[in-house]
Amino acid sequence: MRNAFLDELVSLAAAHEHIALVVGDLGYSVIEPFADRFPDRFINAGVAEQNMTGLAAGMASEGYHVFTYSIANFPTFRCAEQIRNDVDYHRLPVTVVSVGGGLAYGAMGYSHHAVQDYALMRSFPNMLIAAPGDPMEVRACMRYLVANPQPSYLRLGKAGEPCQHAEVPQVAPGQWLQVRAGRGSDTTFLSTGAALERVTQLVDRAQAPCLHAVHSLPLWGMGTKALQAQQVQRFAQVRTVEDHLLDGGFGSWLLEASLSDPALLARIRVKALDPRVCGMVGQQSVLNHIGGLTEEHLCA
Repeated sequence: MRNAFLDELVSLAAAHEHIALVVGDLGYSVIEPFADRFPDRFINAGVAEQNMTGLAAGMASEGYHVFTYSIANFPTFRCAEQIRNDVDYHRLPVTVVSVGGGLAYGAMGYSHHAVQDYALMRSFPNMLIAAPGDPMEVRACMRYLVANPQPSYLRLGKAGEPCQHAEVPQVAPGQWLQVRAGRGSDTTFLSTGAALERVTQLVDRAQAPCLHAVHSLPLWGMGTKALQAQQVQRFAQVRTVEDHLLDGGFGSWLLEASLSDPALLARIRVKALDPRVCGMVGQQSVLNHIGGLTEEHLCA
């Protein structure tokens, strides 16, 4: 996903002179195509995420659309106050980019486990979360964010994620995107972010009763809750899947969004990571399995 992000960012920056990239002394071997081509719009702020975010907010107030970039929790939790007060409060066009969402950097331990970031970022009223499920959705989200500049959080996987779409889809905040059609089932999996790969693998090889549809929700946040109840009503059951803790996560957000029609709450089943993974170190696939993103758990 990160390669698709940089490739799309370079293309968009060539067409829009107000796009800038600020990094926190990370991203080497990835960000060079942008830095080399647009050196006057690239800044390495160093290991100083609070300053990076304040700098981005200042540039955004002067007309730039700034992308800040770092690993996992560093561009979010380390500078939460600056995101809240400088970016979100002033509705500035800053896109916070976190690479390695979920347990992608699981081998580096809890400091790199991005399993509480949705909880933080969705609490900001003006923040749009962009959690693409594959490289095509990355490109779609990037195009939407540049066309609609606003406070936003772009949560990426790490690398090597397969494409689930044949072409770049059309995305809109709060609108579910069909990835797989159901086969005689009135249930759908609804995922956001890199958890989409786990769901499509399951459905593609599944036998009954897991012959469900698959939908992705790449763009969501506090401002898109009102759109959810009508979409939940289309299915007898919606199973949300995320590489994040249940508390404050994507499934919890959908439950909150459905409170206007309490009858819908019984249709929603939330599949999220068990918090025991927070104290573990290991490969992403191993930690996801331990955390409960297994075929047995997702189909239960």
